[in-house]
Amino acid sequence: MNQGLKPLDHEIQMALLAIFKFWFVLSWNFALLMILFRSLKYVFNTCIGGYEFHLLTCPQEDKKDETRQRITNIAYGDLLKVWRKWFMLLIWIVAAQMIVALIIMKLFSSYENIFDWFNIYVLYIFILIAGYFSFIALSIQCKKVRIAKC
Repeated sequence: MNQGLKPLDHEIQMALLAIFKFWFVLSWNFALLMILFRSLKYVFNTCIGGYEFHLLTCPQEDKKDETRQRITNIAYGDLLKVWRKWFMLLIWIVAAQMIVALIIMKLFSSYENIFDWFNIYVLYIFILIAGYFSFIALSIQCKKVRIAKC
């Protein structure tokens, strides 16, 4: 830096742009995972549309009755197992949407390649749709979650 920098010609600009694109995509995807994890705490702490999710404790092994208590102060450590189940549910629903979309595109479109229509924006639309249906199925899939009216 003290001896001076080489002038930014077209090749250097293209190389810097390629490096930026590579790291932007990686950081964007990592940020999406972090946002999904942090947003789950928000879902448990608010009343949405007259319903709210209750996070329950696990029953203790020495007790025969399966009494579960509601966790009122939810920490991120409490959400880890729930988030993993919710995330896997999201993955499976998005995969099912991809299969259905692929069949529809193959039957009713004139694309030469199978995934010409697929891009990151379509993936985010699929994630949003899967998020809606995953919250419906989350209380069935995960025994630590209960839906109640608020």
